[in-house]
Amino acid sequence: MKSTLHNIIKSYKDKKGFLIPLLQAIQREEGYLSRESIIQVSDETGVSKAEIYGVATFYTMFRLKAQGKHTIRICKGTACHVSGAKTILEAIQDELNLSNEKDTTDDGMFTLLEVACLGCCSLAPVIMIDDKTYGKLSSRKIPEVIKSFIEENK
Repeated sequence: MKSTLHNIIKSYKDKKGFLIPLLQAIQREEGYLSRESIIQVSDETGVSKAEIYGVATFYTMFRLKAQGKHTIRICKGTACHVSGAKTILEAIQDELNLSNEKDTTDDGMFTLLEVACLGCCSLAPVIMIDDKTYGKLSSRKIPEVIKSFIEENK
């Protein structure tokens, strides 16, 4: 992996404004920006680790942790909040053995993200798994939603 990263870094480092496109290329390759890749970028480009972390944490497109194969987004917007999004979140966490500190399943299948709004207020409370929307949920429906998604994506 080091040589792959070296080649990616080499292809970007002499270009003006290279840092963001470089980090995007590394994330496409690795799936996220690992600590090791940030150190290697710093070592090979002379950009401080602090500056790289600053860019990576400022822009929401960058991830600093490995993500699951599938992403579950739970809406925390007003309509979903008042319709029980908190209980939906807790049901997903229980079903997938996740917590506020642990957002990716041990098998790397799912990452759970809380988002401000999914724009599906009439379906509140709502989640999305990848690009599929599930609305008018209750905590009792979550195990079946997850099970059916897994079955459909085998």
